[in-house]
Amino acid sequence: MLKADGTSRKQDVLLKSFKDQQEQEAAFDARDRGIRFVPLSRIVGSVGRYLDFDSRFKFIRDMPSERLQWIRQAMREGRPLKPVELYQIKDEYYVSDGNHRISAAKELGHDEILAHIVEFIPSKNTLQNILYRERAEFADRTQLPAEITLTEVRQYTHLLDQISDHQAHLLSEQGDTVSFKAAAMDWYRTIYRPLCTIITRNRLIDSFPGRTVADLYAYMTLHQWKEGRKRRYGAGTNKLIEQNMEEFRKKMSELKSFEYPEMKRGITVFILINVQTKKEMKLFDRLYELEEVKEIYSVQGDADLLVKVVLSRDLLSSDAEVISQFVHEKVRQLPGINRTNTLIPGFSKIKPPEDGQDNSGESK
Repeated sequence: MLKADGTSRKQDVLLKSFKDQQEQEAAFDARDRGIRFVPLSRIVGSVGRYLDFDSRFKFIRDMPSERLQWIRQAMREGRPLKPVELYQIKDEYYVSDGNHRISAAKELGHDEILAHIVEFIPSKNTLQNILYRERAEFADRTQLPAEITLTEVRQYTHLLDQISDHQAHLLSEQGDTVSFKAAAMDWYRTIYRPLCTIITRNRLIDSFPGRTVADLYAYMTLHQWKEGRKRRYGAGTNKLIEQNMEEFRKKMSELKSFEYPEMKRGITVFILINVQTKKEMKLFDRLYELEEVKEIYSVQGDADLLVKVVLSRDLLSSDAEVISQFVHEKVRQLPGINRTNTLIPGFSKIKPPEDGQDNSGESK
């Protein structure tokens, strides 16, 4: 059978088989990783339908699919779809349920998709697998929202020790019970990510080819905070890094935006919402309670509500990640919403309010 360019369909690269990869890696110990966004580029295979799609998740046989057409249209309209089901082995993902949704998402140019993930841990004792198991154990204990990738063994233990120390500090500071998971999240937001931002901004990683930002974070903090060895990383970096972890955290919390603007960046988005009959006012009030929501309007037409939202992110987050997380976790979870459509503004001009009026146009 020939394609439009005259080449054979048999030349297409097929999806990888989950079963084959599972046996090759001896990955039989499964752990539920919950729901998170996964880059579509890392979904490389399927559990049961790896012979039906090519590596781009296009059907091998040119046959019409009403289900695929329906899913494609639903994605265009922003209608909520349930997360796909993925199996993970190392850094690759295999589809257990949702092949059509992934095919449509790739066709529409999406970068990521919401997925429920079950991870299978490889048991062979290669260096790569040992590192992977250490990373998996770290992820299990901390429950952080993103992966931290190190390239040397036993460095995750150093990070776990930091979190334990930070947990003890929070206990003494707050005088109340602080779980390890809560301490890990606070460490991640107020210590780990700020220092990674400094490393990235000052291009320190350029001097360490083959290493990750997390590697450099572990190296710097081991020498600076645990062993008390002084290192010079450049005037701007030296000025920001304190001699102990908690002093660094305090400095980051007091940092002004004009001194380090990359630490926080505002994102304005508009969300069009179509709601179920008689649910408009209740949703209006629920949305208004969200801190990120700045303005809400009831509108006529295809949408029922127009919501202006202002979000913030640091240097290492992407706009898409922050927006998707807010829409999926805080907006679409509200009962009564049929579908949403998110608009991201480009160029803009805002007129200052006239005398006697505030920004909403209401008279003072």
